Amino acid sequence: MSKEFDRPVNRKGTASQKWEKYGDSDILPMWVADTDFMSPPCVIEALKERIDHGVFGYTNVPSELNELVIERMKRLYSWEIEADAIEWLPGLVCGLNLACRTVGQSGDTVISPKPIYPPFISSPRLSEREVCSVPLKETNQHFIIDFEALENSLSDTTRLLLFCNPQNPGGAVYTREELETLAAIIIKHDLYICSDEIHCDLILEQGLEHIPMASINDEIAKRTITLMAPSKTYNIAGLGCSFAIITDPKLRQQFINVRKGIVPDVNLLGYTAAISAYKDGDEWNKQQLNYLRENRDYLQYEINQIPGLKLLPVEATYLAWIDVSGAKLSNPTHFFEQAGVGMSPGRDFGDANYMRLNFGCPRSTLEQAIHRIKTALLNELPA
Repeated sequence: MSKEFDRPVNRKGTASQKWEKYGDSDILPMWVADTDFMSPPCVIEALKERIDHGVFGYTNVPSELNELVIERMKRLYSWEIEADAIEWLPGLVCGLNLACRTVGQSGDTVISPKPIYPPFISSPRLSEREVCSVPLKETNQHFIIDFEALENSLSDTTRLLLFCNPQNPGGAVYTREELETLAAIIIKHDLYICSDEIHCDLILEQGLEHIPMASINDEIAKRTITLMAPSKTYNIAGLGCSFAIITDPKLRQQFINVRKGIVPDVNLLGYTAAISAYKDGDEWNKQQLNYLRENRDYLQYEINQIPGLKLLPVEATYLAWIDVSGAKLSNPTHFFEQAGVGMSPGRDFGDANYMRLNFGCPRSTLEQAIHRIKTALLNELPA
């Protein structure tokens, strides 16, 4: 395991959302989705160089960054896009909200799978849309949309599906066949889809690949708003740099019109970090993925040895969706916090039988968390 990722970084006193949530309490914060790894050295050096320049004025989108994204989409996914298709955003969540406002009108229905990252539920409501939740189902040991339930839930007011691939919190990587099935449903019912693909660079399971929804065929591309970012991969979420890829000119113009005067541009340090990450960060990410795979394997083995807990294979992301229903806990969040481990409550994602644990941390932190969970549950469960 790389010493670079093994080394703990003290994030206390840095206004970190993750680490300041519990203040001085002895609770390991393993909830919000940022890692405890230092960003790639190339990103840190690029930021230092830009800061040394000393002027931080209004900044246009660097043409180099668009070129890097175009090259990346073609190299990784055989997906050819034009620079005009890229819209830079200061965050992926605002992209979800913009997508809900772009498609349809007030009172229309947005489909959101469940369990899901909480903004998938809040974005439609904030956009004066109705939310219709469609369940995920366990298929081949990963969680995907129940396609039959999806079709049965459609109504005359349904306009948009919010999609997440790789799936958060379940960690599933959708296969080409699964994506083609979903695309056929979208096209058949004249819908649009917003595809959150922010974890696309974090595929852990060997032999799997990320396939952008919009790359499936030309017809689905016309109906897709794709959201991506370097933030999760390179741990630069605090710099606020994400992007939407919208290949259809009409849909893209509607998206642009909705954001005008409301959503600001990306800041220059966000652009700087993104350029460096996409230009020089691939080798660093390969090392990170190897480290995360070892963390994943360790976590999956240990969790499945603890009575009352179950963890399916995590195909992507550094987030583990742990079934705690067997432990019969009245308040799982409080129980694990009392044990010294702060995870994301499953109820926030739509299923109180689960907890989400972030294993993007040094192995020593993960081992400590497992020890605390195991000790607390063994003391709780009857012999």
